[in-house]
This record gives sequence, C-alpha cells and structure tokens, in this order.
Amino acid sequence: MVFHQKKVRALGLSSGGLDSILSALVLREQGIDVAWVSFETPFFSSDKARKASESTGIPLTVRNITPIYVEMLRDPRCGYGQHMNPCLDCHALMFQLAGEMLQAAGFDFLFSGEVVGQRPMSQTRSSLRYVEKKSGFEGYILRPLSAQRLPETIPEINGWIRREALHGIAGRSRKPQIALAKRFNVSDYPNPAGGCLLTEKNYCARLQDLFDHAETCTEAELHLLKHGRHLRISPRTKIVTGRDQKDNEAIIRRYDPDKDTLIRTVHIPGPVVLVCGPASRDEVLAAASICIGYSSAPRHAAQEVNVIRPEGAETLRCEGLPQDEMRPWIITEAGGAFSSPKSFLLDLIGLIP
Repeated sequence: MVFHQKKVRALGLSSGGLDSILSALVLREQGIDVAWVSFETPFFSSDKARKASESTGIPLTVRNITPIYVEMLRDPRCGYGQHMNPCLDCHALMFQLAGEMLQAAGFDFLFSGEVVGQRPMSQTRSSLRYVEKKSGFEGYILRPLSAQRLPETIPEINGWIRREALHGIAGRSRKPQIALAKRFNVSDYPNPAGGCLLTEKNYCARLQDLFDHAETCTEAELHLLKHGRHLRISPRTKIVTGRDQKDNEAIIRRYDPDKDTLIRTVHIPGPVVLVCGPASRDEVLAAASICIGYSSAPRHAAQEVNVIRPEGAETLRCEGLPQDEMRPWIITEAGGAFSSPKSFLLDLIGLIP
C-alpha cells in the first residue's frame, strides 16, 4: 500500500474530554498534523477544549454557532433525548460545519473521540452512521478510538493512516481509555459527565417556555435561563428574580435597558427582578409585588421599590405577594402554565395605594 507523501492534516471536534484528547494523540502518533475545532453556544462552552489545547499543544479554533444551532434546536429531525438534547442532529451539524472548515483550510479528513456503545442513544453504530450521512462528509469522519469496530473510512482506504494502529474500544467502561491515557502520559483531564445544559431538566423547562412564547431569542435571553427564578404571569410577560447575590449580578449583566424593566427594593434587602421585554403598567405592578414578596419584608407590609423602565425611572410603593401564591407562575418541567393571568394582575393592582 502506498502512503501519502504529503503531510496529512486532520480536523477534530473537541469537547476537551479524555476521549477527544486521546483521539488526537492517536493520530498525532502516526504523524498526522492534527487540529481541533470547538463549537460553543449558551448551552455548552469551549472552556474544557481550551484547556486541552493548552496542555497538548494541539491548535484549537473556537466558533460560536448560536443562530444556526437554535434554528436546528427548535425542530431537530431526530427529535430530543430525555429533555431537549438533540444529540444526533447536534453532532451532524457540528460535523457539517467542521467539514466546511475542512474544505476551506485544506484538511484531509475529520475525526472525533466518539466510542461505539459508550452512550446508548447517540453512539450506537446506527447513530454514528446517521450523523455521518447527514453531515455531508460521508467516509471522511474517523473515530480513532473505535475505528477497528467500524467500517473503513476514506483516510484508511487511501493509506493516509494505518488502521492497525487505531483502536477498537467499545462500551461504557473507561478502563481502556485510562490505560491509553497512561501510555500518552495524560493525567489532567475532566470527568466525562455533563457539560450540556440541554440535558438539564430545569433549564429545558425554561427554554421550552421561551420557544413557546417567542419566535426569536437572543444569546442574552438564553444565558439568562441559567439564573434566578423564572415566572410567567401572562403569555407575553416573563419575570426573573434573583435568589442570591450571584443571581442578582448575572441578571444585571443580561439586562437590556432599551427594552427591559429592572426592579429593586429601596430600603430592605431583596432580589433584583427583571421584566423581560415590553411591559404594561399592570405587569410592572405585578413584578414589583413579586420583588417585595421575595424580599425580607414582613408580610402585608408595603415597601418601596425602584423601577427602571426604558421610558424612565420611578419609585412605587406596594405590598408583596406571598411566596406560596407565586408558585403557579414559576416555570417548571410541567411548563409555566398560567391559569388566569388577567385576574392575577387585577388582584395585584389592589395592593397599590
């Protein structure tokens, strides 16, 4: 078999986990010029990939793909996993985008750290096959850690890489990877769990609520879903309240003074409250009562709050809503259902002197 005379270049998807690291090192050991790309959105970051790049010396490109990812996320072809994780269509999209980089930058093939059978839904042979076909780069995606258990790829057929020097790891045991890590002197790597907010129940409840009530959304709105309590008091109005200082600071960072309303107690400790988007006078009054209800104010004691709207600032005085009465509006896994938002707002108006 005749091997490539020029330097072979491979572009890999990197999560920064051990499997990503090992897949790149296996290829680099064969003389392949490897590089990584890591895609990020508000649902997952590239922090681990950056750390892996620093520790291995493998060059990394980070790309924010939020707009195209959200478009896919609203209606994934294969649907969702347990929550709103569209794993198959997520991987297909990432390989599609990496493939476009391959063509633009002159790489020869793509690779990833996926292991056959490691995840029961997204890393079966049929799932890996689906991802490859939908990516548009069929035959050019190599999984070095499981290659010997998968059909030959074009890099192997063309002699760009030696199949016998690849691996046949399968299943959920991490022992083969740990042994391989020792051989490569890799000791600093993250635990394999987590990293994607689309697998988290509470975050996905808030995300579904956002999708249900808005045709479009911004990155700031998606980041805001990570923080505070989220209450929907009407079809158009969502309120976010801080639970602690960290939440309060995060809410302020995501506050848009050109469209949002920000509310804070004046004389007593309390949460930052954000009314997302345009709000009527009644909706602002409702948010003010919720702000006091989550503060340290005694029950039925009227308090002042500072309200900053796009039209200007004012001070309101009202009573707080008891926390148990707010529960129906908290967005949960069952959805942020509101049985009678109009009457809720009218009841609150009576609390304003």
